[in-house]
Order: sequence, then C-alpha cells, then structure tokens
Amino acid sequence: MRILFLTHYFPPEVNAPASRTFEHCREWVRQGHDVHVLTCVPNHPAGRIYPGFRNRVLQHEERAGIQVHRMLTVPAANAGFAGRTLNYLFYLVMAVLVAPFLPRTDVVVSTSPQFFCGLAGWFVSLIKRAPWVLEIRDLWPESIVTVGAMKESFATRALGWLESFAYRKADAIVSVTDSFVPHIEARGGQGKVTVITNGVDLDFFKPADSADQLAREFGLQGKFVAAYVGTHGMAHGLDTVLRAAQRLQDEPGIAFLLAGDGAERERLQQQRDELGLTNVVMVGQQPKERMPAIWALTDVSLVLLRKAKTFESVIPSKIFEALGMARPIVLGVRGEAQRIVEGSGGGICIEPENDAELADAVLALARDRGRAAALGQSGRAYVEQNYDRRRLAVRMEAVLAGVVG
Repeated sequence: MRILFLTHYFPPEVNAPASRTFEHCREWVRQGHDVHVLTCVPNHPAGRIYPGFRNRVLQHEERAGIQVHRMLTVPAANAGFAGRTLNYLFYLVMAVLVAPFLPRTDVVVSTSPQFFCGLAGWFVSLIKRAPWVLEIRDLWPESIVTVGAMKESFATRALGWLESFAYRKADAIVSVTDSFVPHIEARGGQGKVTVITNGVDLDFFKPADSADQLAREFGLQGKFVAAYVGTHGMAHGLDTVLRAAQRLQDEPGIAFLLAGDGAERERLQQQRDELGLTNVVMVGQQPKERMPAIWALTDVSLVLLRKAKTFESVIPSKIFEALGMARPIVLGVRGEAQRIVEGSGGGICIEPENDAELADAVLALARDRGRAAALGQSGRAYVEQNYDRRRLAVRMEAVLAGVVG
C-alpha cells in the first residue's frame, strides 16, 4: 500500500503522538509499504524550530525508510490559546495546499488531536481520491473544556459539530481506548471503530541495571527516585507531586524527579522554589535516545492526571514505557488506565490528586525494594504479551488494508 499519514508531531519531537506515529510507520515500511508522513517543522513544546531545521514551504527527508514531508509551520509554545490555535489551523491550511504536490496514495490517515490535523485528513482524502482513516487519541472538545483551556461556548459547540462531521465522513476510525468507543459511536461513528491501544517498542525500552552517569548529572546518587516523565500540562495535576514531596522532606533517601516541559512547568518550578523543596529535581525535555537512561534512573514511575470524569477514558502512554523498562508505577488515574495497571500487577493505584496517598505509596516502595522489583518484573511480562508496538502496528495495518479493499 501507499500510505499518507498526517500528524502534527513527529520525531525528533519526543511526545507520545510522535512516538506512536513513527513506530507504526516504521513497522509498515518493514512490511513493504510505501509510507509518507505530512507533518510540521519540529518546534514542540517550546515553539522554537529545532536546530538543523529550516521553516520552508515544503521540504523532504527520509527517516527509517519513511518519506517525511515537512510543511511551513507557525511555531507555537505549548502554552496559551491564541498561538496554539493559529498553529493548529495553519496546519490544516498548509495540508490542503501541499496535498496536490504529494505522491499518489491508496489511503490517507490523520490523527487527532490536534483537532484540525485530524480534520485535515478529510480534505486531503478528497484531493487524493483515497479513503480516509481517522485516529482518535483524545476526545476534543471534551478534554480541553475539562482542563479549563476553553469554556463551554459557541466555539466548543462548533468543534463538537465538526467532531461529529469527521466521524460520519471517515471510512474507518481507530481509537486508542475502549472507553472512547461509545462516545464516537453516539456521534456518527457507528460500526467504524477499531481499538488499537498505545504500546511500547520493547527493543528500545528494555530493563537496564543502572544509570550512574545520569544520577550524578542530576544530583540523585544513592536516592530512591520517584519520577514523573512527560508533558507538564494542565491535565496532569503535578501540584500533587510537590505536595507529596513536601510530606517526605524528612526522608533523605527519597527524591522526586520531574522530567519534561509544558504549559505548567515554569509555574511548578516557581512553586517548588517557594516551598523550598530540595528533594525535587526538575529537568527539561530530554531527547528520545536518552529516555531509556531516564527510566533506568527511575525507581518508581508516577503516572498522574487530574481528578475528572473525562480522564477515566484516557490511557497515558507513559504507562507502557515504564512497564517495558520493568519499573513499578504509582498511578493516579481512574478508569481504563487503572484496569491496565491492576491487570499487569505492575503498580499501585491511588486516588487522583491525593498527595497523601502518593507519598505513602512512594515511601512503601522505597522501604521494600523487593516488592518494587517484583512489580516491575510483572509489568514487563504483561506488556510483552499485550502491548508490543510491532503487533499493534500490524493490527492497524489491517484496518488500512480493509478500507483500501
């Protein structure tokens, strides 16, 4: 097949959608497919063009056999509303403008969010006269209302109408969670949805003994490290980590690591300093090749979201990376994510945004390293059986083949 994949994020960006798309596309290339990706000039999350890239109308590169087409981009930091909205809309406009100049394709795939990237797939599929598969990684506009980025208004109602329009027009829909399916089907996607969860590249994320060099760099030698790795966004409620760290200030052997970037990072850093939390280390976004070492440094992974009904349908992708690295999890998320962690035997589940429970769970694992190791081993075995990214890519390839016919 000739596959054209529309995505807002792609390596060298290191967030979850970039990793998912790259790993799926790489596997399709291995299967012999001709895979093209239409994406932005890398600038996430700081809104600055990455070194070595230029912001041109259209440029091409090859990555792991994938033909990558990068379009002129309006860079925008992962903070604020107006800049990001312009960034998202500009992607849709550019995708429509450059689509006629891209090679023929048998199927168009687009991923949402970002919302307008998902919707761009419909326009491009019309131009290329090819079927359209829509991937849903989050529910918009519900999630942006939940975190307070937008209030219920005419704009959110309009987005809701466009959401239903996209579900009706798509030839097939891929959802990353079972919990999204009733919502999608109720809004026009009946009979079209296949669930293909996130997963992990088990060859890249595999158990490692230590990360002594990184521990020295971050000043974490000899510490039991409880780490949150990922986006510092409005949805994650990372104040909970700071409050838990405050409770454990008298435990000199325990430290908290926050690794990543996002809209909340600067505020969290200021709050940490105001509270005088010497047991919290904050480092910026790390390159993908460094992530196994970050996880190797981690003794327990913190996977957290705010306490909201909407997030009970979300499965944070960092769950699979932590389990792949045989690291136990403390999970502050209800719903489908909780069922996965409990089913894996790989972690401890707490009430979302409950800093007392978070502190107790970290302290318990720090005092019982044998239990922590056993949880990690159980988690690794579970993802090997159920969430190998290669197997998941093959399942999605079958969906694409189905619409191509």
